[in-house]
Amino acid sequence: MIEHSLGEFEELVLLVVAANHTKAYGVLILENLEEKLNKKVNISAIHVALKRMENKGFVISKFGGITKERGGRRKKFYNITALGKKVLDHQYALRTSIYKQIPEISFG
Repeated sequence: MIEHSLGEFEELVLLVVAANHTKAYGVLILENLEEKLNKKVNISAIHVALKRMENKGFVISKFGGITKERGGRRKKFYNITALGKKVLDHQYALRTSIYKQIPEISFG
C-alpha cells in the first residue's frame, strides 16, 4: 500500500465521517468529537482537517439543500472514500499490532 499520511486528529475526524455515512457535516462532527473526547474542539480545526483529507482523496463532499433554518445556507456533507476506508483499515491494523506487543503487566 502506498503510504498515506493521516494525523491523529484527522483519523478521529475520518472515523466520525465514516460512522455517520452520508450524514457527516461540520457541526455533527464537532459534537461527536466533543462528546467522545470530553473536551472542546475548534470547528475551524475540523474544517481544515476535512479540506486536507479531501485534497488527499480520503473524503468527498457535496452540498445539501438550502433551508430556512440555516438562513438560506447549505450544509456541506462529507463521505469517506474507498481510499479513506483503506487508510483507516491500515491505521487500525497498525495500532492493533503494536498494542498486541504490550506484555501482560501486573500493576498489582
